[in-house]
Amino acid sequence: MATEKQKLGDWGEKLVAKQVNCPSCKRQNTMKLLPPYFKCADLICDFCGYLAQVKTTTSKEIDTLPKTILGAAWGPQQERMNAGIFFPLFVVVTTKISKEGSIFFLPADLQIPEMFKTRKPLSSTAKRAGWQGYLIDCDVVRDRFVRLC
Repeated sequence: MATEKQKLGDWGEKLVAKQVNCPSCKRQNTMKLLPPYFKCADLICDFCGYLAQVKTTTSKEIDTLPKTILGAAWGPQQERMNAGIFFPLFVVVTTKISKEGSIFFLPADLQIPEMFKTRKPLSSTAKRAGWQGYLIDCDVVRDRFVRLC
């Protein structure tokens, strides 16, 4: 059974796939969902192979990008950054009440390692002890995001 956060993330991924043309080939309706738990990417263009990550968050105002956004697992993200690989990022901002959302976009070439902040590892008593996530610090690159809709 999916948690509320997982349901929110799924909704955001579907919203981007439905409303956004592929940033690379510009085709409509080609952005498709990748399988759950695919590392560091959520969407693929089924025409040109463009990969992108989607993060969905709630806020009181959908017109403003939040200061920080929860990332996922730090290990795979760090490995890709060390290899110079960044995936384009879509951020969906919605309210808890409505199912409306704003979509912000940050291309891979405008991302910097400093925007990814490690979180404290989970305690030894946690279900996934030792797992470490990260935060995306939007303030570091706020002026690089573009609001799509």
